[in-house]
Amino acid sequence: MDTEPLLSIGEFAARARLSPKALRLYDRLGLLTPAYVDESTGYRHYRAAQVERARTVVLLRRLGMPLADITATVRLDGEQAERAVAAYWADIEERHAERRTLVGYLRGRLSERGSEMYGKEFEIKTVDVPEQCVISESRHLLSEELPVWIGASTRRLEEAAESECGGVAASPFVVYHAEVTQDSDGPAEACVPVRDAAAARAWAAKAGGRRGTKSRVEPAHRIAYTRITKAQVSYPQILGAFEAVEAWVTRESLEVAGPCREIYFVEWDAAGPEDPVCDVAFPVAPAQ
Repeated sequence: MDTEPLLSIGEFAARARLSPKALRLYDRLGLLTPAYVDESTGYRHYRAAQVERARTVVLLRRLGMPLADITATVRLDGEQAERAVAAYWADIEERHAERRTLVGYLRGRLSERGSEMYGKEFEIKTVDVPEQCVISESRHLLSEELPVWIGASTRRLEEAAESECGGVAASPFVVYHAEVTQDSDGPAEACVPVRDAAAARAWAAKAGGRRGTKSRVEPAHRIAYTRITKAQVSYPQILGAFEAVEAWVTRESLEVAGPCREIYFVEWDAAGPEDPVCDVAFPVAPAQ
C-alpha cells in the first residue's frame, strides 16, 4: 500500500463534490478507480492527487458529456483532451442550431402561417444556369440516408472529375427526381459538372452503370433559389426552404420546369452551423 495518506470515500467525495454513489459507478466504469480497496471491508480509499481528475469529471458531466466520452477524454494528454472537448462542443452547437431551425419550421406549420414566416426568413432570387456536362450517381434512399450518401457520392464524383474528366467545372448539386422523405425513397441524383464532355462519356462507359453512374448534359435553364445555412440543411427543416421557393414561384406567375435540387458551394466539413452552404432551387419557366 502506498505511503501517501489516503482519503476515505466520504472524505474524497466531499473534496471532489461527488456522491459516494457516483464514485462507486465511476469505479465500475474504470473512470475513477480507487487507489486502494480494503479486501476485508470493501472500503474504497483515494489519493488526494485524484481530486483534480474527479473535479474534471464533474465539469464534463455538467457539460452533458456521456460517461463513455468522459472516460476516453480524461485518459488523453492535455492538448488531446482539449481538442476532444472542443470537438464535442462543436457537435453540440451544430445539433442545437439544427433544432433551432426545426423549431422555426414547426412553428410555421403548426400555426398555419408557414408561407408568411417562410417569406420573411428566405430570400428568393433567380439566376440563369448555362448548359453543362455532368457526371452523376443515382440511388433510391430515405431521408436519414441522405447526408452520408451525398458526402460520399460527391467526393467520388469530384475525384473522378479531377482525374479523368478535365476537372470540376462548377458547384456539385443533388437532383431529387421524386420525393425523398422518411417513407419515400426518391431516387436522388448527385451531380458534378465537368470540363471535358468526351472524357465524361468515356468515364461513364468504363464505370458501366456501377452505383447508377452516368454522364449527361444539363440544358441551360433558369432557377429560383434561396440560400440556406448548414443548420437549415437538416431534414425536415429544409422543407421550409423548398416550400418558400415553391410559394414564390406561384406568386410570381411562374411554373416549376424540372425537379428540385440542392446546390452545394462550400466545403461541408469546414462550415459552421450558421454558415451558408447550399442553394435550394427549382428550375422555372413562364407559366403557360
